[in-house]
Amino acid sequence: MKTLILFTLCLLAQVLQAADAPRVLIVVGPSNHPPGSHEVAAGGRLIKHCVETMSNLPGVEADVVEIWPDQALRDAASTVVFIGDFFPPNRLPNAAQNLADLDAMMRRGCGIVCVHYATGVHGDDVTPEGDHPLLRWMGGYFANRTCKHHESFAKIFPAATITFAAPNHATTRGWKEFTLHDEPYTNNYFGPGNVMAPNVTVLATSMLPPENPKRETVAWCIERPDGGRGFGIVMPHFYKNWRHDDLRRFILNGIVWTAKLEVPDEGIQSAAPDLASFRPASVEYVPPPPKVKQAAPPAKP
Repeated sequence: MKTLILFTLCLLAQVLQAADAPRVLIVVGPSNHPPGSHEVAAGGRLIKHCVETMSNLPGVEADVVEIWPDQALRDAASTVVFIGDFFPPNRLPNAAQNLADLDAMMRRGCGIVCVHYATGVHGDDVTPEGDHPLLRWMGGYFANRTCKHHESFAKIFPAATITFAAPNHATTRGWKEFTLHDEPYTNNYFGPGNVMAPNVTVLATSMLPPENPKRETVAWCIERPDGGRGFGIVMPHFYKNWRHDDLRRFILNGIVWTAKLEVPDEGIQSAAPDLASFRPASVEYVPPPPKVKQAAPPAKP
């Protein structure tokens, strides 16, 4: 009898511990990019795998969805990670309700992370002056060319060098300056006059474009008055760059930090993932076929 009681108590303790485990909610939005670029569904599964197998921070669990998450998932999340073409809450059905649900999460202090194009907003999603909740939730965004108030730029660079700008911040632990072939967005938007709010921190920069270099912010974070934290990073465009240890560590550090967990001094340790195992359309980039120009119709006699 004592053995049965002890077993029941141990099982109950495990259930309670699992219920209290930090949870990362990963929301995958739609994408129509060519194979090997963005790969948002595979990217969401990859992020979940990396979060759940962090060797120096075990016990964190993750959920990944390709639809708007239900109340239970939203309530359980310590932080929410978005990946997709444009900011997914605006692109998934019932955008107004999605934003209202997300606002409730933010007001209770939930974290938010946007990866690459998920940092982006369409002109239809912002006021004429450029206001969008991401300015308050995450500190800034990528302004698509459809925006009237500001235009950020998306260009692929064969060798963009990423340098940390806040060496004492938890998100910059354990990674060193790195160079990669990717599409780090430039001229990102941080508010009226493109001036950052005092609670926004530049985490990483890159001197772009090479022919006329300017120090561009490619990753940033915010500590909000509601107690929540936001982290934005404008890479990776190419799916294969998830293999890059320093980039992956930087992103995982950001996720952990927004979940209000302690980032280890050496940064998050995760084994290089087998990219093909997450079922992308392609690991390597497959450019779209060139457009064929239609021949002009013969002139009428």
